Parts: sequence; structure tokens; C-alpha cells
Amino acid sequence: MAPRSETAERSCIVTRVAQPPEGLVRFVCGPDGAVVPDVRGNLPGRGVWVTCRRDVVAEAVRKRAFSRGLKAEARADDDLPALVETLLLKAALSALSMARKAGLVVTGFGQVSEAAGKGGVVAVLHAREAADDGRRKIGQAIRRRLRAVGTGGDEDEMPGNAALWQQPPPSGPKVIAGIFASSEMDLALGGANVIHAALLAGGASTSFLKCAAALARYRGEAPDTDWTADLS
Repeated sequence: MAPRSETAERSCIVTRVAQPPEGLVRFVCGPDGAVVPDVRGNLPGRGVWVTCRRDVVAEAVRKRAFSRGLKAEARADDDLPALVETLLLKAALSALSMARKAGLVVTGFGQVSEAAGKGGVVAVLHAREAADDGRRKIGQAIRRRLRAVGTGGDEDEMPGNAALWQQPPPSGPKVIAGIFASSEMDLALGGANVIHAALLAGGASTSFLKCAAALARYRGEAPDTDWTADLS
């Protein structure tokens, strides 16, 4: 079989809209006839693609779209949408762990604030439990850095009651809040009560941001997010 193109667009079996693979989830039919999510896109066999959103996967289950797309009797259980989310979360946490092992993750409020003020940070993560004050102060460190290098940004523009994700000007790091619980960040980063983390520039950080964005899109929290768009 010829290798799949990484850039070729695929069509969602529910919406029929074609888009790059990054915006979709691939599914194959397992040996027992069950539909299997292939979140890494590398399982063998004929595959079909569904838009990376939980509601669209649920619609594919409801409409029995997998059997039509796979041209075989394929069983899609009602818990398939939840299984996909679990696998996307696992992939994102695994990628975050790899970034830590590569030496690209800084944790702790003081250390994250310091790193954000020095530059070289591509993203800042805040756990779901992070207090508004902590997020605001780290945001201020980012703004001070941007002003120092002449790329603008008024620290008063950083809202205290952050939405799920907040972004300073394009030249600054992505600020991603609420994607993970503190316990999940603990697991990935080998710490205890991890609330804030900063990712330094590097391939492992870029891989993590792709996985995190896929998870956010799937949950419907950031449908148009591409947290790697400004990274070289």
C-alpha cells in the first residue's frame, strides 16, 4: 500500500466536508467487527474519517455511518465518543510527559513567571483549578516581556476571569487554561499539585500543542484552534 499523504485532505463521513487530517479522527474496523478509534492515524486497514468533535462522532454512531464508510458491518457502541475523548486526553498527556523528559517543561508558579518573563516560552498551561490571581500575575509577566521587546501588549488587557484559553498578542506564548485537571498534570509531569507549567520551544512541545488542540477541538472548547500556527 502506498504511504498516506500527510497533507491530503480527507472527507468526514458525517458532514462530507473535506479538510486536513489534523481536523479529523480516523476509525478502522477491528477483527471483532467493532469500530476502533485511530487517534494517531497509523492503524492498518481501511479507514474512515470523522470531524474531530464529540457531537459529530456521536452523530456518526447514531446514523450508523461507520458501516457505510467502511463498507463492512461495523459495530459502533454508544460509548465510542467517550472512548475517543479518553484516547485524545491520553495522547495529550503522553506528549506533555515527553516534553518534560526532553527538558522543555517548567513547573511551579515562581518558575513559570520567571520563564515567561525571560522569553523562549511557547505556551503556558494553567490547570483547571488555577486561581484567577495566579493566571493574572503570569499574564502580567508575559506582557512585561512583550513590552520590553517592543511587541506591545497592555497587561490590563489580560482578563482576570479567563475563559478556557487566552492568547496575548501573536508574538507571545499561547496561554491555555482548563484543558487539564491538576491531577492530570501531576501524572504527566511527575509532580504533586501542579497548577502552572510553561513549555519551552522544541519539537516535543510542538507535538504536545497539536495533541492538546485536538482535545480542545473535540470537546468543542476551541473549534478553530491551531496552537502551533506561529511556531517555526
